[in-house]
Amino acid sequence: MIAFDNVTKSYRTREGSKVILDAATFEFRSGHNVGILGMNGAGKSTLLRLIAGAEPPDSGEIRRHARISFPLGFTGTFHPHLTGRENATFMARIYGERVRRVVDFVFDFSELGPYFDMPLQTYSSGMAAKLAFGISLAIDFDVYLVDEVTEVGDARFRRKSAQAFRDRMSRSDIIMVSHNSNTIRTYCDTGAVLANSGLSFYDSLHEAMMGYRRLMGTSDA
Repeated sequence: MIAFDNVTKSYRTREGSKVILDAATFEFRSGHNVGILGMNGAGKSTLLRLIAGAEPPDSGEIRRHARISFPLGFTGTFHPHLTGRENATFMARIYGERVRRVVDFVFDFSELGPYFDMPLQTYSSGMAAKLAFGISLAIDFDVYLVDEVTEVGDARFRRKSAQAFRDRMSRSDIIMVSHNSNTIRTYCDTGAVLANSGLSFYDSLHEAMMGYRRLMGTSDA
């Protein structure tokens, strides 16, 4: 379970303060794969970083009773001057995993070839996403945080990634942000809408998408 208790999070912008959450209280309960829906700029990626602990709230408390992944898609996760191998090694040590097992898995899964031993700053965005995906799957997490990364790579790699995620979903939960409604439907069984400085949960993914369409003022799926 992941619980937000009276959490506030905001940013300063040129137009003034942008409030993502305002004294918000809610829970992500175990046993559900949640798709986070919201308009552009609502703060969906920020929400994932809050869940992961990559960013602190302005006030309130976030309690995590689960082993939570780093947010896939968050560029601050890895060091740009380290190689793919060195980043995988570093992450294995952080999470107390056997380094050789993690590194071997990531090398095979990511299909980066010689780039695995090159600095991350030389990678394309797609290559960096493959590395992140491989590292996340090499470590057993209770909850995976995903921000659009399933869309990376060619069709074959996407199929491989989808199958790997389906296998992992048998024992782990997913909290996902994606602009692709088909991706949300593929991985998630329920949804929540981030709007008006709060997160509203729905009993089903269909109801969440209907709520989001009402927010957008459209009937599109």
